[in-house]
Amino acid sequence: MASSRKNSALFLDQEALSALSILQAGMLSPVTELMNEAQMKAVLSTGRFNDTTFPFPFILAPAGSTNEKILANAKPDETLDLIVDGERSGTLVVGEVFEIDPNERVRHIYGTDNPSHPGVSSTLKRLGRRAVSGALSLEKDPVAPILQNIEEAKQRIGAKHTTAIMMAANPLHRAHERLIRQTLDTTDLVVIFLLKPYNQADLSYEIREQALTYFVENYLPRNRVVIIPLEYSYIFAGYNEVIIDAIVAKNFGCDRLMIGQNHAGVGMYYDHNSNQSVKDRMHGIDIEVAIAREYVYCNECKTLVSTQTCPHGNHHHISYHADSILELVKTGLMPPAVLMRKEISAILLCRLFPGRIKNIEKLYYDIMPVNGLLEEHTDRDFYIKLMELYQTTSLT
Repeated sequence: MASSRKNSALFLDQEALSALSILQAGMLSPVTELMNEAQMKAVLSTGRFNDTTFPFPFILAPAGSTNEKILANAKPDETLDLIVDGERSGTLVVGEVFEIDPNERVRHIYGTDNPSHPGVSSTLKRLGRRAVSGALSLEKDPVAPILQNIEEAKQRIGAKHTTAIMMAANPLHRAHERLIRQTLDTTDLVVIFLLKPYNQADLSYEIREQALTYFVENYLPRNRVVIIPLEYSYIFAGYNEVIIDAIVAKNFGCDRLMIGQNHAGVGMYYDHNSNQSVKDRMHGIDIEVAIAREYVYCNECKTLVSTQTCPHGNHHHISYHADSILELVKTGLMPPAVLMRKEISAILLCRLFPGRIKNIEKLYYDIMPVNGLLEEHTDRDFYIKLMELYQTTSLT
């Protein structure tokens, strides 16, 4: 007679499930399973796994008193259910349970364990003092359709070279656009991994995806750009972000990774011969890393320029700081067109302030030039036409 005894359970969050999903799918290769204690210590000591760079151990050490008790009593070969948001998402056959130092772990990820660091603070809350290794089996594979999407895009154009860009686009601005175009000049296919964090973002993933999709579909050769959601867990954060990005990009089928000069971690060694120093830190990871120059708007050149080629001083430059541009949008103001394309501004404002404009038809016809025909107009139409009025210069 079959036993009716239920498995013990570990309770995880969506962020942990995301990290486990890309692990099981092989997107962190050469790491393909949860590390045991010996493997953890080896990675901490050498920064490598199977003679390939891996910046910190990949372990599962969930916080919470219930999880602590389960792991304290878990036996080898015991099956544990993995519960996420009250639902069973997979199982783990216990290999080994061992103690970890949470502070040591965050130091390897962020370079510090100072709780004033926002990443350190949030990660410590998610870490317990016991980790578990073993055979993982998840019920859903969100990675498989993404791999298929990329492969189909390659086949459509016969792509020989595929470049990855990791981007939050929070919000999408003109320097992002220039980076994407610059990348298209040197590759066949661009895969934009649009970061999808689990914490409360300033702009939701759906809004950022809509804006990026609009730009790609209207201003780029669509068959050469693919937008992919990348569930963004804490393993991608910190000063090792470039290395993890490169590993993931390679395993998703890309042979090149394009990053901005202000990408997390790059500044620590950018001044030491840029690309070569990045490759030095990525032993065994067969992917090219290219670092894009910083772009600014120069009020003398009257266009976007690289800081390396513009002859004018910093006092003539407008920098593209996403957080500052976002502040304008969050207050309901349209950023100047030199910072953000007016169509993108309209998308964001319509989503953030739905129905804000009252009597839009009257307002539209009172202050906008029209062709004399009565037509229905949306908030988005209004914002776009309003920006065109802002750009009128005959009386200024």
